[in-house]
Amino acid sequence: MTVRCGEGPDRFQHRREAAALRTAESWFAAAHGAYEAVWFGSPTDTDFDAAAPFFHGRWDAAAEERAAREVEQTNEPAADIHASSGAFDPAATRAALAGFEAPVLVLAGELDSNPRPRTATDTATLFPHAEVTVQPGAGHFPWLDDPVRFAQTVAAFLSQGRADSIR
Repeated sequence: MTVRCGEGPDRFQHRREAAALRTAESWFAAAHGAYEAVWFGSPTDTDFDAAAPFFHGRWDAAAEERAAREVEQTNEPAADIHASSGAFDPAATRAALAGFEAPVLVLAGELDSNPRPRTATDTATLFPHAEVTVQPGAGHFPWLDDPVRFAQTVAAFLSQGRADSIR
């Protein structure tokens, strides 16, 4: 049973599987301990900064710049309560999604640890009219990892007569 996207009972295994996909990366050794602290320990702000490469399909100058700006763009009070106890009512959420008639595109990054592609697929089953796309080589920010592919995927979804049904 999926509790919510990326937070089911297998979440720790999924996150370690995602990390294992990155062992050949030049930054892996320096970032892996911080990644473990983020998901499995008591992370510090320094850990979040050091683990940043895991959230991107490619860790280059653009990704580093984006990660550096994120600190200024994070709403800490909102982040603290986002997934707090009682924030979600799984039964009510499933019922609402089951009645959602608009088409839904669930797009997952191949390298993302939250959600892993199979978790995104599970999430899509909650909607009556959903399709799943896994963007190759993408992490948690597929629009940054390959903006052209991301835009083409979304445009193709919307061009299949879906734009009118979403309004």
